[in-house]
Amino acid sequence: MHLFVDNLTNVDFSYLDHRRGLVGETWLANAVLDGALDEQGMVCDFGIVKKTLRSWLDGQLDHRLLVPTHSPQLALERDGQQIELDWQMAGGEQIRVSGPEQAFALVEAESIDSHSVARWSVGQLAPAFPTSVEKLQLSFDSEDIGDAYYHYSHGLKKHAGNCQRIAHGHRSRIRVFVDGKRSAEWEAKWAERWRDIYLGTREDLVSRDDAELRFAYRAQQGDFALAIPARRCELLDCDTTVEQLAQYIAGQIAAGEPDARVEVRAYEGLGKGAIARA
Repeated sequence: MHLFVDNLTNVDFSYLDHRRGLVGETWLANAVLDGALDEQGMVCDFGIVKKTLRSWLDGQLDHRLLVPTHSPQLALERDGQQIELDWQMAGGEQIRVSGPEQAFALVEAESIDSHSVARWSVGQLAPAFPTSVEKLQLSFDSEDIGDAYYHYSHGLKKHAGNCQRIAHGHRSRIRVFVDGKRSAEWEAKWAERWRDIYLGTREDLVSRDDAELRFAYRAQQGDFALAIPARRCELLDCDTTVEQLAQYIAGQIAAGEPDARVEVRAYEGLGKGAIARA
C-alpha cells in the first residue's frame, strides 16, 4: 500500500555548485510511504507523517547551506562545533564559509541536486518511522514560475531565528509595475542582475579587493564569515530583509523612471514577500 503527501512543506536554503557558485534555492517536498496496513488499517497516521517530515526538513535543510561532502571541489575542517570550508569553482575562483555546525547540511553526495538531497534525506529519516513503513520516498520540486525570478543568498545577523545564518537563500519571483502596468522588461533585468547572487550588507563587510568581498559577523548562533568573488555579490547599504530588498529594487527602478509610479512585489521563496512603492 502507498501513502502519499504532496506539497508537504517548502525549504529555503543555499547550496554550493561547481559552476554557479553559491546558489539560493526553494524546493517543495513530497513524500510516498510504502508498507503494510497496521491494526488501524493504516500504513502510518498522516499526523505522524507530516509532523516527522516537517520537523526534520525544517531542522536539517531549511535555512542551511547544503554542502556535497564527496565533491573533489570541497575542503572542509571542523574545530569543535565550528565548520570552515573552501569551495573551488570551475573558473578557479573560491568561496570560503565558516559558521556553527547547525548552519550547514553535510550531504553525502558529489553534487547537490533534488535527487541527491532526496536520497540522503531518506537515509537520515528512515529510522524515525514505525516498522509498518517499509519504504520512504522523498522528492523535491521547484515552484513552476513562468516568468522572471532570481536566486539569491544572504544572511541577517540581527535576526533571532535561522535567517542569521550567513549563507542561506531563496528562489524568488519578482513583479514590477510602472504607472500601474506590469513591466516584463524591468522584471527580466532584475532576474538577470540577481542570477545566483549574494546580497551582502555593507555593515558586515570586513575587507575587499577587486576580486573578492569578505563578510563576517557575530550573531546569536555564533560567529559567521564568508568570502565570495566580487562579481557574484551585490553590496547594499541596508539589511537584506525582503522588505528592504523590495524597497531597494523600487528605488533603483524609480531612478531610471523618474516621472513614473513604481511598485515592486518582491518574493522571498514561495508565496510570501513584500510590496514597496517609489
